[in-house]
Amino acid sequence: MKLTLTPLLGGAALLALTTLVQAQPTAHYVPGIEGIKGASLPPPGVYLRDYSVFYWASRVNDDRGKEIKAADPDVFIFANVPRLVWITDVEVLGGFVGVDALLPLQYTSAEADYPPPTGHFDDSTFGIGDLFAETTLSWHLKQFDFSLGAGVWMPTGDSPRHANAPTTRAGLGYWTPMLTAGATWYIDEGKKWALSALNRYEFNTEQRDTDITPGQAWTLEWGASYALRPTIDLGVAGYYQLQTTRDSGRGSVSEKDWVWGVGPEINMVCPKLGLITSIRYVREIEAENRLQGNTVTVTLTKRF
Repeated sequence: MKLTLTPLLGGAALLALTTLVQAQPTAHYVPGIEGIKGASLPPPGVYLRDYSVFYWASRVNDDRGKEIKAADPDVFIFANVPRLVWITDVEVLGGFVGVDALLPLQYTSAEADYPPPTGHFDDSTFGIGDLFAETTLSWHLKQFDFSLGAGVWMPTGDSPRHANAPTTRAGLGYWTPMLTAGATWYIDEGKKWALSALNRYEFNTEQRDTDITPGQAWTLEWGASYALRPTIDLGVAGYYQLQTTRDSGRGSVSEKDWVWGVGPEINMVCPKLGLITSIRYVREIEAENRLQGNTVTVTLTKRF
């Protein structure tokens, strides 16, 4: 989120709130959605994953990572994101072919102080976000899991109509192809210890109804875990998200944004119900040109 104390940038800043949960202006993908063993896709089958994501922040930072106290933001976002996953038994290069899609449902409440003419902004919106669909390849070796993916975010949600107007709308208004690559390493033969890393890279197109093309973005999610029991994993998860190129177009903002955070996670399996539950809390430690807050994600996975 790019919030500064000039009239132009102050107006452009709340455009960032349209992005799911993290309120950053560049990336469709929300860091913190996946955590420990996040790079491991399931074996062949049909699955429904449901993400409940809570994000709140009362701090926004400038391009040096310093808090902009005059902005006095108060942001709360809740998103429920159902994701349908089908991993087929078709193999390509030894990996299983899969497809999946998700559609965010998002409530955003945002309040902040801006210079004139915007002044004090206070708004809340519930809406449907942008649809995402992808194709994946996944491998399961003795000590490693690997995954690759190629997908696209589609501008199906309600999005901003003006480049410099504050908004809490759930859509971003542009197409974003996204590439994914990740790996999970089971350190010991009993697979009690695991390290994972999941990379996403996004190529943004021009936003409709504005002349702005948001910069490209890279997201890294990682996790380290230990299996207390076959049905319980405890660990630490974190993320780092970086805008790699600058925005372009009339009315764009020149600064790039980044954030990183870390926190605990627990994963629990209920074999009788065929249900996996994960609970994760990530506190953002440092950020530039965006909000710095907290993310809680509760994920339910059911196999059919």
